[in-house]
Amino acid sequence: MVGHLNLILRLTIWFLLTADFSLANIIIGVAIAFLLPGRPRTPESLKDWLRILWETIVAIPQAYIEAFEIIFRPHQHEEITLEQVKPGRTPGLIFLDIFVITFTPKTVVVRYREDGVYEVHRVTRRRPARQNLPD
Repeated sequence: MVGHLNLILRLTIWFLLTADFSLANIIIGVAIAFLLPGRPRTPESLKDWLRILWETIVAIPQAYIEAFEIIFRPHQHEEITLEQVKPGRTPGLIFLDIFVITFTPKTVVVRYREDGVYEVHRVTRRRPARQNLPD
């Protein structure tokens, strides 16, 4: 089941990147999805995959909302925050977490640290109270 989700994920990312649903692009996307090398099997739960798939679906309208907010109410300030990686995340799920965070216009993952922390750059309307990024 997780293998099918991996294929669906690859195709979804392909269609998000190309924004083209022509027959030729679908064939290319399927070919690329099958030709990309697999990764070693890890004990990922279906629940984790479904949760991240839901977060990806929710991120699409959120991205539009944030884009309109930035257009009509400019954001003049920025901050770097730290977000803890959820425990037991596999490299594939960490990639999807980073993808979902970076997909919205107000946030981008600047760095993933080996100690299990994302450094996230955010644009904000108000000046942040303090910077919470250690040296």
